[in-house]
Amino acid sequence: MIKKILFICLTLNSMTSFSQDIVSSTPLTLKKNLNIFPSVNNDTREVTLFLSDKTNVKAIQLNEKMQITDSISTAKPDAKKYDFMIGYNRSSNNTRLFWSSDDYKNIFAQLYNFTSRKITTKEYTLALKNEKVLQKFSENDNFYILTVLKNSNSLKLHIFDKQGNYIEKVIDLEGFHFFKSKYVKSDLYGVLEQNLLPAEAPFSLQNINTENPVSLNDSSKKRKCYFSKNQLVITIDLNVNFTQVIVIDLEKYSAVEKIIKSPPISDISSSGFSIYINSNSFYFDHKIYQTKSSSDILHFTINDLDGNLLQQYTATEDKPIEFKNSEISQEGNEFFGGKKTLETSSQFIRKTTNLNSALACYRLGDTTLITFGGVSAGSQQSGGQSVMNQFGFIGSLIGSFAFNPTMESFNAYSNRKVVKMEGLFDKEGKHVKGDLQPLAFDKIRTFLDKDNDVSSQTLFKTDAYYFGYYDTKTKEYIIRKFVD
Repeated sequence: MIKKILFICLTLNSMTSFSQDIVSSTPLTLKKNLNIFPSVNNDTREVTLFLSDKTNVKAIQLNEKMQITDSISTAKPDAKKYDFMIGYNRSSNNTRLFWSSDDYKNIFAQLYNFTSRKITTKEYTLALKNEKVLQKFSENDNFYILTVLKNSNSLKLHIFDKQGNYIEKVIDLEGFHFFKSKYVKSDLYGVLEQNLLPAEAPFSLQNINTENPVSLNDSSKKRKCYFSKNQLVITIDLNVNFTQVIVIDLEKYSAVEKIIKSPPISDISSSGFSIYINSNSFYFDHKIYQTKSSSDILHFTINDLDGNLLQQYTATEDKPIEFKNSEISQEGNEFFGGKKTLETSSQFIRKTTNLNSALACYRLGDTTLITFGGVSAGSQQSGGQSVMNQFGFIGSLIGSFAFNPTMESFNAYSNRKVVKMEGLFDKEGKHVKGDLQPLAFDKIRTFLDKDNDVSSQTLFKTDAYYFGYYDTKTKEYIIRKFVD
C-alpha cells in the first residue's frame, strides 16, 4: 500500500492548490488508516512524513512549500521485540527514529539518510532495573529518556546524540524539599510514585510544549515538565500553598530548586467547617503563573523564579471577572450536559474549584493568551466518538505515533467536562482589553465541524500549522495551512 502511495506522489511535478489554505493535494486510494508522524526541521522548515503500516515504514520528504522531494522506505523492526515508536532525533538533514520494547530496555534506531539513500540501524540495551521511565524528549539533535532512580532524589537522562552515541547522566537533587500531598515529607521517588488517579497515574509527568496551545487537560496535571534547548523545568503542585520548581541545566547536568508561594486562602469557614482549596501552575517565559481558588474566591498571580510577585489578580463571586476577554463556557458530551455559556463569576469559580483546576499560556504576537478553568476526569460515556472535543472531530493518532505533541493537543478533551475562559496580557502581565481573534486551532475546528470525512491525520508546525488528512470523499491526501 505504501509503495502505491509513493508512486502516485512522486509522479506529481507540482502541488495543486484548490483554495487559499490547501498547500498540497495528492490523489491516492487508502483502504484503511495509516500511522503518520511528522519530523520538522525548524531551521529549514522542511518536514519528513513517516507513513507506517503493519510491515513497512516510508519516509517522505517535503520542502518548505510542502512539496514532495524524495522518499525512502524500510521494514519495521521485529514487532515481537519492539512494540512502539518512542521518538526521534535529527542528524544533519536526516532523521533517526527510535523504537522500544514495552519496558524500554531494548531500543532500536533507524537512521534515514536521503543523501546516500541508505537506512542504518542500531540496537541499544538499557539497564533499567531500579528506574522508572517518566518522559521522552526530542531536542538539540538529541533524543532523551528521563527516569527516576528508585527510592532516591536522583533523575537520570538516557541520551542518544545525532551520531547515534548513547550516554547516561545522573542529576542529583539531594537536599531539595519533597512533599507528597498534605505536606507529607518524602523523596523525589515518593512524590512521583504518588497515585493521583483518575487524573494522574503513578510516575506520570506531563510534558508541556508551550509552542502550541496547551489543553487544560494537560495543564491541569500536578506534575509537569517543560523541555527547551538547554534546560528541563519540572513543576510540582501537590500542595496548595506553593509550587516546587526544579530547573535542570542540560549542558552542565545540574539542578536548582525554587519554591514559589501562592496567596493565602483560609481553609476554615466562619462557621468552623473545612473549605476545599484547589491550585495549579504553569511555567511560561521564565515565570510561574499560578491559580488558587476556593468556592467563592480565585487568585491569579505571576511570579519570577525568585518568587518575586510581578502581577496579582483576584476574582470574587459577587463581581464580574475583570481580567477575562471571553465568555465563560462549559463544554462536554451529553453526559456532562453539552455546551453552554455560564453567566456569573460565582459559577466559574465554584465549578473550576471542584474540577481539576488549570491555566495555560500561549504566545500571541507581543501578548500572552491565558486560558483559565478546570477539567474533569474522563467519562466512560464514550457515545461512539472518542475524540469529540473543543476542537471538533479530529481522529486520534494511532499506536506508536501518539507522541506528536501538536496533534495531542486536539485529543485532550474527549469525554470530559471543561469550564474555561480566556484573558489577554502584555509582557508585564497587565491585562489587555479587547476582542480575541480565532486561533489556528479554532479554524481547524471550524473546518472539521463542516467536513469530518477524514482519516490518517497529522498536524505539525513550521511557519504556520499544517494539517494533513486523507479525504475519503475525493480520495486525496491533503495538507492545509492554518495561521493564528
